[in-house]
Formats: sequence, C-alpha cells, structure tokens
Amino acid sequence: MQLQEQRQYSPTEYLELEVICEYRNEYINGQIIPMTGGTPNHNQIAGNFYAALNFALKRQPYRVFVAEQRLWIPKKQIYTYPDVMVVAGSLEFAQGRTDTITNPLIIVEVLSKSTRSYDIDEKFAAYRSLPGFQEYILIDQYKKHVEQYYKTDERKWIFLEYEGENSILALSSIQFEISLLDIYDKVDFEVQE
Repeated sequence: MQLQEQRQYSPTEYLELEVICEYRNEYINGQIIPMTGGTPNHNQIAGNFYAALNFALKRQPYRVFVAEQRLWIPKKQIYTYPDVMVVAGSLEFAQGRTDTITNPLIIVEVLSKSTRSYDIDEKFAAYRSLPGFQEYILIDQYKKHVEQYYKTDERKWIFLEYEGENSILALSSIQFEISLLDIYDKVDFEVQE
C-alpha cells in the first residue's frame, strides 16, 4: 500500500483559503490542519481566563485576544490561533496583513487530549522563536491543574505548576493574579468528551 503524498501549500494559498473557509485551520510548514471544535469545558476555561484578564488590563497598554486572532510565527512557518494572547503596546502585523499578529507577550492554551503533547513540545518551541514572547500558560481542561513557563533570560525559562481550586496563578510578565477557582468556574468535569 502506498501512502499518498500530502500537498504543500504556500502561506499565501493558506491565507486565501482561510478567508473563505467556514472553519479555522492551522498552517504548519506547508500543511493545512483543520482545528477541531472545542468542548464546552475548553471554551468555558478560555472564556473565564480571557474575561478576567481583559477586565484587569482595561485602560492599560495591553491588548487581550481570545481564540479567533491569528498568529504568524515566521521562523517556523506556522499560522495558529492561540486560545488567549496578550500583546504589550502596539500590534505588529505579518507583512501585508492586518488580521495576523506577530508580537504576543503572553500565550495561554487550554489543553485537550489530542493537542496536549503538541502544545507542550513543538508549539512551545515555535512560540519561543518569537522575540517578545515572555510567558506561556497551559490549562488542563480535565482537572484543576495549570502549568506556567516564564522567561528570565535569553535561553532560560522557569516552570511552575498549580493544582487545586485554592491555588493562585500570578503572571510574571504583567501584574495579574487569578485563582484556579475562577479559571474553572462553571466547568463540569463529569462531562466526557
């Protein structure tokens, strides 16, 4: 049995398709990968984090985005849609675009079973290639558990983890704290995927 060769797309072809497509896709080095729909718990967690963060940063020089904002990672040839992103100061756009940013300070991903390994390994490596990227938050959607990575030097990242609803996550790159109780508000762990 022969494997069919997957077609390679240029970034331009991907962007043209993304404009007319009814669902979001990631672009990873020539491949277009459909993004699966999120679970209610995934969406609740991302929404809770975004809402608290956006409210805390009002009238400050930060922009907070949730799910639909495309990110371009030029060194890795990746277009992706992080669950939550924070940009400090002015937005920087991919060349010739006004819908794709390139300068996140903080990225938050809600982990699913299908993307967990990719988010922790390859995606984190890709995000680290962005010059202004300083902090990565990974939120488990199946139990109250959060992982935090923040940059302290050119090639040095600190890892912290939080468990249980009484834990308080304090971001390193901006002044913001949130309890796991608030992150997981209205999340039903009894519901199976």
